[in-house]
Amino acid sequence: MGVLNATPDSFSDGGRFRALDDALAQADRLIAAGADILDIGGESTRPGAAPVDESEELARVIPLIQALRARATTPLSIDTRKPAVARAAVAAGATMWNDVSAQTFAPDGPATAAALGCEIVLMHMQGQPATMQRAPRYDDVVLEVTAFLADRARAALAAGVARDRIWLDPGIGFGKTLAHNLALIAGLDRLIALGFPVALGASRKGMIRAIDPAAANPGERLGGSLAIALAGARAGVAMLRVHDVRETVQALRVAAAIDAARQSHDQGSPIAPGAPPP
Repeated sequence: MGVLNATPDSFSDGGRFRALDDALAQADRLIAAGADILDIGGESTRPGAAPVDESEELARVIPLIQALRARATTPLSIDTRKPAVARAAVAAGATMWNDVSAQTFAPDGPATAAALGCEIVLMHMQGQPATMQRAPRYDDVVLEVTAFLADRARAALAAGVARDRIWLDPGIGFGKTLAHNLALIAGLDRLIALGFPVALGASRKGMIRAIDPAAANPGERLGGSLAIALAGARAGVAMLRVHDVRETVQALRVAAAIDAARQSHDQGSPIAPGAPPP
């Protein structure tokens, strides 16, 4: 999933793609780099971000979704907490609703998702973007996040959302310390065990800076982003939400080739020197 933010204040690329032509050019680059789906956002949910009026969010994302749908077949996701924005985005051509509030932002969230019939991503967030990083606390972060997402999935099912339309996301960086984020990544198997496909979004996030203080600029966090992406892929996540699509695709392909070579070796058929991987 390639990230495309039509916002002035997103933590990594805020303001770069607010103009429609710039956003379309970036979409072309992400698709050419190997993105399977584009996630369109019109409201930043970075730590400390202020909410955006519904009308402003619609003005940012709907023309972009319409323009993308007219020129490309790549599936589109709408990254929003607001049911009205999700409805307009699906009407414009989006087929997935990526909701950082796990459809708790508005009472009609689950019913709206059921009526739309689109895929939904239910993400965990402790608190609200403006305050979520002030003092996040958990007794057992993996247990609590997994239980919350299981409950939100049950709410979606009860509202009429088809089971095969539901994705879960642990919400790396959304009301979590570095220790919480690392525990969630290390414990992805427990979330995956719920039986829903899992999405993981940690690209360029502040946890990387917390490990490597030299990576103060989000653009300097490629290495950390790839490390988390590979850890997620090995754990079995079904989708990675990333800024650096080409580099992530390459890392996944190389890791898969190594795994294939290891499997071949373990089965007693080592690859001949110089031969291409399976």
